[in-house]
Amino acid sequence: PDAAASPPVGEVEQFLLEEALQPFADGVAAGRLHEVETVSRHVEISLGALLLRQNLKLAELVAQHQRGETAPLLAANLKQAEDRVEELTGRLERRRAELAQERHCLIGGVEHVGRALVLPHPERGSPAVAPMIRDETVERIAVDAVIAYEEARGWRVESVESENRGFDLISRRPHPEDPATSIAVRFIEVKGRAATGDVALTANEYQTAERLKGDYWLYVVFNCGTTPEVHTIQNPARLDWKPVLAIEHYRLAASGLEV
Repeated sequence: PDAAASPPVGEVEQFLLEEALQPFADGVAAGRLHEVETVSRHVEISLGALLLRQNLKLAELVAQHQRGETAPLLAANLKQAEDRVEELTGRLERRRAELAQERHCLIGGVEHVGRALVLPHPERGSPAVAPMIRDETVERIAVDAVIAYEEARGWRVESVESENRGFDLISRRPHPEDPATSIAVRFIEVKGRAATGDVALTANEYQTAERLKGDYWLYVVFNCGTTPEVHTIQNPARLDWKPVLAIEHYRLAASGLEV
């Protein structure tokens, strides 16, 4: 956008820090803290065991020396044991210091590269586009309705909604004599509508439907705003879907620049 119409760079960076970078850093720090604590426990156990063993050996050599024993290698062994204890102690202190540093997670400097102004689709309120906009409340109602539908049939349902696998649910029919074994499976993509309307599949969903064929099911739930109605379609890739294409960019050859 025109720089004059954009917020000042300082405001953009402040928003970025507060709304994106700091929450991200907090999440990374929490995960790192767990990892560091796990490593710290193993370091203390492993190096602690080595130190204990070496200290016991050193104590025995010191006791021999104090008793006046004159074994030929006693002095050399005593010096070697002392050096080994010192080495292990140093290793433990260094690892403790390194792990203490790894607990910290800080945000570095932010460099302004560029900005883009993202606006709502200009036709998002039109009859053709409005029904296709994802409504999280409607989708949740639809998924819950499908899970209830499958469980009422005696099938076990697993949600994979967060894994971007091209479908939302895996439904398995248990063996009547061995519930831990499945004798049939459905890979279910759920689409919900507040009332009724057109249904769209993403490229990933459509390609997954083509690959899984009869094992892939499309469950369309109409009237999520009132009383949900579940409609099931096996192998939806066989239906007459209309591809919707968007222009990604325009290209002009170098020769076209000549006037």
